[in-house]
Amino acid sequence: MLGEYRIEGRRASEIAASVERGVGSGELQPGQLLPPMRELATHLGVNPNTVAAAYRTLRERGVIETAGRRGSRVRPKPATTARGSIRVEAPPGVRDVSKGNPEVSLLPPLGEAFAAAARRNAERPVMYGEPPVDEEFARVARAAMDADGVPAGPVAATSGSLDAIERVLAAHLKPGDAVVVEDPGWGGLLDLVPALGLRPAPVPVDDEGPLPDEVARALRAGARAVVVTDRAQNPTGAAVTAARAAELRAVLAAHPATLLVEDDHGHGIVDLPFHPLAGGTDHWALVRSAAKAYGPDLRVAALTGDPVTLDRVMGRQRLGPGWVSKMLQRAVAHLWTSDALDGAAVARWYAERRDGLVAGLAARGVAAHGVSGMNVWVPVADETGAVTSLLAAGWAVAPGARFRMATGPAIRVTVSGLALTELEPLADAIASAAGPAPARAYG
Repeated sequence: MLGEYRIEGRRASEIAASVERGVGSGELQPGQLLPPMRELATHLGVNPNTVAAAYRTLRERGVIETAGRRGSRVRPKPATTARGSIRVEAPPGVRDVSKGNPEVSLLPPLGEAFAAAARRNAERPVMYGEPPVDEEFARVARAAMDADGVPAGPVAATSGSLDAIERVLAAHLKPGDAVVVEDPGWGGLLDLVPALGLRPAPVPVDDEGPLPDEVARALRAGARAVVVTDRAQNPTGAAVTAARAAELRAVLAAHPATLLVEDDHGHGIVDLPFHPLAGGTDHWALVRSAAKAYGPDLRVAALTGDPVTLDRVMGRQRLGPGWVSKMLQRAVAHLWTSDALDGAAVARWYAERRDGLVAGLAARGVAAHGVSGMNVWVPVADETGAVTSLLAAGWAVAPGARFRMATGPAIRVTVSGLALTELEPLADAIASAAGPAPARAYG
């Protein structure tokens, strides 16, 4: 089962360390089946509970995954190898459309927002023991959520969307639980779930979001949580429509014990309406970050949800960082209430480039996707070949492997910084590199 590699150790920590050494050295390969716990306990001469504790530690570290009676395996992708490392470095002279960053010229100046926050701090410095959420930050965030039909709930501040999602999942789930994730989906989330010792349950998406039948299938199979990107889905640009939201709410209502997590990171840069899914499950959360609209270094997100979930998240936050800087919260609240950002103009900028590229590819017989946000997803016949061909043609794109699990090969193109005059030559290059159209677009 393990070839020449021998797991060693008498204590749980020693057994876990032995397995990690094997994974790190490559002697234990991704996907390799580990011995059943009782069998390994007999071999090592230890109590089966000792091996169980070692395997539990390895799951929590994201080294292995457990699938019930099918046993425990080395994870296909160790948690220490982030999907972000699957990238193409653009050499000099190559146009880089792989990063996923917003267009710099669209980001508003931050000086006045931080000056206003600094003035408030000078009047009354933030000290230990104060509430963790700035009143104005919570008021403005909650008002926007109310306007979008998000169910009532308290507001917390977290250090970005992924921080919020991690805290919510940890507040309710235990290692080994399955989490429904979009496939293709955000690479950071696809790394985070197994790093928490959880099992990703990938479901396909189309331009309207996750497919309801596939979500229902995963929940019937025992998945405990669902994570959905409402708009500007990364990497496909999918946006949940009113009809799809109604279908997904019906699926969730049939499984009220499911933890629902919604990520609306496109808030502020998307002109499509928001259709929340929350309301049919006992526990839910919705997070909106400032990164895409105001800049990735503004590590602030507004999180709301049911009272139990928010109480657990904020209680655990108090034992770690304590709170997100009130200076940052106040600066973001100032940006939200000022005219620093013309969200409609930003949405038009991205739409012109995104829609133009999708249309240009369609005219060349290439199916591509991107109904919102700043990315276009292009299924290809040979992912490595397409990336290499485009690099030779002067374009660096993101390999689809960063974002997919079971779905087919593809590339992701970030349109943020493209000039409109670049759309035609880019479409020509992609059409030449894409190869025969896949039977299914994606999902």
